[in-house]
Amino acid sequence: MKDNTRQIDQFILGSLDSLSVYTDGACSLNPGAGGWGAIFVAKNNDTFSISGRHPHTTNNRMEMMAVINALKAIDSFDVKLVHVYTDSMYVKNGITVWSKKWMKNNWRTSDNKSVKNQELWLELLDLSLRKNIEWHWVKGHSDNVFNNKVDLLAREALQQYTDKD
Repeated sequence: MKDNTRQIDQFILGSLDSLSVYTDGACSLNPGAGGWGAIFVAKNNDTFSISGRHPHTTNNRMEMMAVINALKAIDSFDVKLVHVYTDSMYVKNGITVWSKKWMKNNWRTSDNKSVKNQELWLELLDLSLRKNIEWHWVKGHSDNVFNNKVDLLAREALQQYTDKD
């Protein structure tokens, strides 16, 4: 699998029937310094990746930031179907099940507590409504090449952050 360093607008030329996106987040502690990564995979297994980091965050926030930044990166492109793969059940369940309940309950959990990361959930919901998305959970540290690669990408982003400080 080759890494491409070209810009995403050169990666996505014209209209795509589908695009797979693998996302992951990592933290040195929870909370602590964090990193996130996203890998975009076209039909021919051509890839493009993005990553970032934060000085003080949680693993759940980094998992969400990976998806948010991936969806922002492709927001202006004509992609008919986006397959989002995450190894975070928090993200998968949050976006497909829990968020509907939270909205009905005025962003309160079933035990009447405020939903954590509400600002990120709202941003993620807004971005997810702009595309036709199928959400997938993939087992972490499995034999899925792209999930393993995005795990490494998130950890490298975290490591670059901690190496600089």
